[in-house]
Amino acid sequence: MPIRIDNDLPVKKVLEDENIFVMDDRRAGTQDIRPIDILILNLMPLKEDTELALLRSLSNTPLQVNITFIRTMSYTSTHTSLQHLERFYSDFEHVKNRKWDGLIITGAPVEKMDFEDVDYWKELTEIMDWSEKNVTSTFHICWAAQAGLYYRYGIKKHEFKEKLSGIYKNITRHKSDPLVRGFDDTFFAPQSRYTGVDADAVYANDRLKTCAYSDECGPFLIIGDGGKNVFVTGHPEYDTFTLDTEYKRDLAKGLNPSIPVNYYPDDDPSKPPVKSWRCHANMLYTNWLNYYVYQATPFDWK
Repeated sequence: MPIRIDNDLPVKKVLEDENIFVMDDRRAGTQDIRPIDILILNLMPLKEDTELALLRSLSNTPLQVNITFIRTMSYTSTHTSLQHLERFYSDFEHVKNRKWDGLIITGAPVEKMDFEDVDYWKELTEIMDWSEKNVTSTFHICWAAQAGLYYRYGIKKHEFKEKLSGIYKNITRHKSDPLVRGFDDTFFAPQSRYTGVDADAVYANDRLKTCAYSDECGPFLIIGDGGKNVFVTGHPEYDTFTLDTEYKRDLAKGLNPSIPVNYYPDDDPSKPPVKSWRCHANMLYTNWLNYYVYQATPFDWK
């Protein structure tokens, strides 16, 4: 698929080297089609890594997808240069006066905090309120899924005794739902979090449908209000070495982390991990873009 991004975005070269079709503004202007406009609110500290991971995940559909990145203004990232943020990111004030086909809200390393204590909580809830009337479907990842389930449906979170980290098996449910169309009965996905959602409350809510769950991790894919909101409690977009980087970072900090589950061959961190989740991760993003964005969005928002 052609992803339309800023020509100067640093990850563009990496995507092209991976044979991912990236379209510039000049070529996009010659396409006589209705492109899909996706807004990405990137809350992760290493923004360029997240940009690359998400753009890879969004690159497996014939649709032309225009990507716009936005950031919070109530909190400034300290792990990404201000120059990069000012050059490649917009803010909510500059995007809120139009309609968008889809919105992706990433995870964030603030899960141990109460939601209301997060610096940008008020700004985030304003964006979530706005999305109800101005976005066809919103895709929430990891902490954003917990935040969205809490704010939109009153689902509380709880803290684990130790970090949930690794590659976990999920069981597919509601197989006729388009979000999991083409999925196997079971599939794997990365998890990296200290908190979980109240599974009983999710299952009991008539507005929520769980399309995949894990015995160890709880609900994984949750659809709210018929697809208006999609919640993914893990990180299907993670690259092969993301968990490896996190594990070794935590080791260096003296946190004594457990070895990520089902990740290293023979549980040996000296051996390179094998990626076992890419196919279903790509299918998830493709299904969301196709069935809950493209098929549902008006051809002309006006």
